Amino acid sequence: MMRKLKMIVEDSTLRRRVLFVLVALVLFRLLANIPIPAAAGQNLGSLLANDQALGFLNLLTGGGLSAVSIVMLGVGPYITASIIMQLLTMMSPKIKQMQSEEGEIGRRKMTQYSRLLT
Repeated sequence: MMRKLKMIVEDSTLRRRVLFVLVALVLFRLLANIPIPAAAGQNLGSLLANDQALGFLNLLTGGGLSAVSIVMLGVGPYITASIIMQLLTMMSPKIKQMQSEEGEIGRRKMTQYSRLLT
């Protein structure tokens, strides 16, 4: 462990990459706490508490729906749509067949459907 840390400190490119990742994580967490002014937090919280489907979706997004922030407007909807498409793949034999048997074309269709769902 100490040898790996020593390698990170000594190698300038590796140190720069690790520093970039750490700065990106800190920036992401800071932006995740900036709420969107138009979103009513109390109304959304009660809606998520009362609706099981939305509560489950909030769980899948890591609590991103309950804390509507600037970050959630970026990649959040696309990631949520991708998760939903993966769940649909497990539940629907037709979608599973399309993804597995059609190869690259099937994967492109799944990506296109995820973008449309976003």
